[in-house]
Amino acid sequence: MRPVAQSPPVPARRRRPPSFRRQGGAAHVFLLPFLLGLVFVTAVPLLASLYLSFTDYDLLHDPELIGLENFQRMVSDERFWASVGVTLRYVLVSVPLQLAFALLLAVVLDKGMRGLALYRSAFYLPSLLGSSVAVAILWRQLFGHEGLVNGVLGWFGVEGESWLQNPDTALSTLVVLNVWTFGSPMIIFLAGLRQIPEELYEAARVDGAGKVRQFWSVTVPLLTPIVFFNLVLQTIGAFQAFTQAHIISGGQGGPLDSTLFYTLYLYQQGFQSFNMGYASAMAWVLLVVIGIVTAAHFLLSKYWVFYGDER
Repeated sequence: MRPVAQSPPVPARRRRPPSFRRQGGAAHVFLLPFLLGLVFVTAVPLLASLYLSFTDYDLLHDPELIGLENFQRMVSDERFWASVGVTLRYVLVSVPLQLAFALLLAVVLDKGMRGLALYRSAFYLPSLLGSSVAVAILWRQLFGHEGLVNGVLGWFGVEGESWLQNPDTALSTLVVLNVWTFGSPMIIFLAGLRQIPEELYEAARVDGAGKVRQFWSVTVPLLTPIVFFNLVLQTIGAFQAFTQAHIISGGQGGPLDSTLFYTLYLYQQGFQSFNMGYASAMAWVLLVVIGIVTAAHFLLSKYWVFYGDER
């Protein structure tokens, strides 16, 4: 008679030592400020704005439910669509220019030079200050009718115009300001360039590839994950741009709504016209649009982003 096979004994559950449980309690204590901030500073206001988006709320009286009227109002709001157009032009022009300029400087710095740390810090500084009120005021002075830009043009006999008062050029000054804050993506590009093996460039040189060919055949393909990362971050940031347009245009988005960013119009509706319900609806539309654009970036990334572990 064949003996019946016995199943291996189930090991007894090991009890965690008291020191491990104490460490877990300490971790929860240190995480508590973040969790409280996540709940009361992010989650609760987010849900409150969702509720307010379906109400008529002027900050002075109790909210009154009106259903989808705020969203229906956007369809016929000309200034709403003007702000959408301005924001889209800003995103589509400033983000590619900023990333291209950041990548160019990262490639130059990657070749090595004296005082590299100093240059790296100096180039990164605009990213820290670019969204500040002080820099926006400085930009308004630079591009004013009596500003430094027109003063330099006057040296060459060119009579400059009032860049900020011309609807055709006002948005361009904000694009230049965003491109000027290239430091953050540049540092990330520089870190990515340092990870590319030198052997690949040597192999390309053996095959007769010049500097330009090496850049497009070696550098760019291996750097596409970094390009994708910077593209997502800078696109989200461009959609949320506010301070520059508010300071330069005096909070009005002029001239002729040429600098009326979506966030600036949202601010006007919520805190100048006291249409907080309409402003909340606009905020949720912006959130959905940013989510869709980000998802589209991830879906399209499989066609142009290449990772080192792909075969």
